[in-house]
Amino acid sequence: KMGKEEGFSVILNGHVDVVPAGDTKQWNFDPFSGEITDKEILGRGTSDMKAGVAGFLFAMKILAESKAQLKGNIRLHIVSDEESGGEFGTSWLCKNGYADHADACLVGEPTSHNTIEIGQKGKAELILRAHGVSAHGSLAGYKGENAILKLTRVLGNLEELRKIEGHYGTNQKKALENSKKIAAEKNGACTGDVIDHVAVNVGMIRGGVRPNMVPDSCEAVLDIRLPIGVDKEEIRSCVEKIIEESGVQGIEYELEFQGMGNYTEIDAPIVEAVKKHAEALWKTEVLPAYQWASSDAREYREMGIPTIQYGPSNTVGIHSYNETVDIEDVKNAGQIYILSLCDLMGIK
Repeated sequence: KMGKEEGFSVILNGHVDVVPAGDTKQWNFDPFSGEITDKEILGRGTSDMKAGVAGFLFAMKILAESKAQLKGNIRLHIVSDEESGGEFGTSWLCKNGYADHADACLVGEPTSHNTIEIGQKGKAELILRAHGVSAHGSLAGYKGENAILKLTRVLGNLEELRKIEGHYGTNQKKALENSKKIAAEKNGACTGDVIDHVAVNVGMIRGGVRPNMVPDSCEAVLDIRLPIGVDKEEIRSCVEKIIEESGVQGIEYELEFQGMGNYTEIDAPIVEAVKKHAEALWKTEVLPAYQWASSDAREYREMGIPTIQYGPSNTVGIHSYNETVDIEDVKNAGQIYILSLCDLMGIK
């Protein structure tokens, strides 16, 4: 932490935990080498998100060495556990007073140089369980109840969840429009609706013991992403409707909400400061938009702290193979952070 207790207070947040490298044979270089070439830094976690953390450290170092008189304070939250939900990282900091009385938060998550993320979808986990009756596999269809087949009939109706749309106010329309455009450009034209519709992924299925036994139990674990404005009861009601209309008996479910859709106003000071300096440096329009995934930013927004994400990245290798970050992007991010902090701290 640097600066004085009174005045505008800004939190800089970044995580240093990473996802596994996976099959290292799929990498063109050692995923944990940290090798530096003429243009890039190579390795797992470079874009997601040690580059953003490096930019924060650079910004704070320059401000400290300049002996600038801050009209407020800057807090640095470097955490682990973000990739696992954040319970023992950012969530712990927020619950234990380390974010109290903050006026803004900048998370250095990888975006792109022309995007400021000012909101994101929420997340829920749904577990569906089917119960059947075991029997000898040679009598399948004549004796027993196949729990796997019962559950697949329920899973076939998940389209009802995907029809649920977010609820946006007038002041959110521009960011929503930007978000759809960015999603389509990055992920393909058919993905524009991912921002304002529920997304569902059947990520895991467990069922059966042996192929010659009719399975008497089956369980599926689903990842559900919730647009801004969608509440818990909408999702719960839809899940119950899907189960009921499937006509399948013996289905149970568990629904855990891990965060709701959240956002920062498009005209918040932290948004305007970063947008101004990013546009000046990159000489292009920078669009405030909503994220189709989720991150630790929700923890600060749930406390009422205006929070954005802006950080250097090469998005291709994130959570995949051959992750890198451009050195120029890291340097530019550091400059944007410094200049934005100067605006917010009243430094000329």
